[in-house]
Amino acid sequence: MVKYSKAKIAEIEKTKGKLRALLPPGSIIYTTLNHISRSGMQRAISTYIIIDNDIRDISYDVAELIGNTIHNKGGIKIDGCGMDMGFAIVHQLSYALYPGGFECTGPNCPSNDHFNGDRDYTPHHHNSGGYALIHRWL
Repeated sequence: MVKYSKAKIAEIEKTKGKLRALLPPGSIIYTTLNHISRSGMQRAISTYIIIDNDIRDISYDVAELIGNTIHNKGGIKIDGCGMDMGFAIVHQLSYALYPGGFECTGPNCPSNDHFNGDRDYTPHHHNSGGYALIHRWL
């Protein structure tokens, strides 16, 4: 487990607050693949949001919040293969922003509960915050 200084923890909490304000449950995070290592075991993926028809790169803030670094070719450095690594980044971000879960957003709620039999779209709490955000590749 990584130990952070009080200053780093304060910086991470500030970033978390900023991203929570920008990304309420149901927000879409767009990703692009910038680089794949020769071995195929590492990727550099950028994350974006669209606000008022303006595309904003939030990769640095996302990397800081989920504990990753920025790759020298741009984007968040993430290790692994065999799964959708863009989705993995968004899922980690979603869980970091909403660790205690989130309130159902209605008929378009992204919670995995709805894909597993929960057909109740009235206001109620979803326990898994990992599915609060929606991932899309650009």
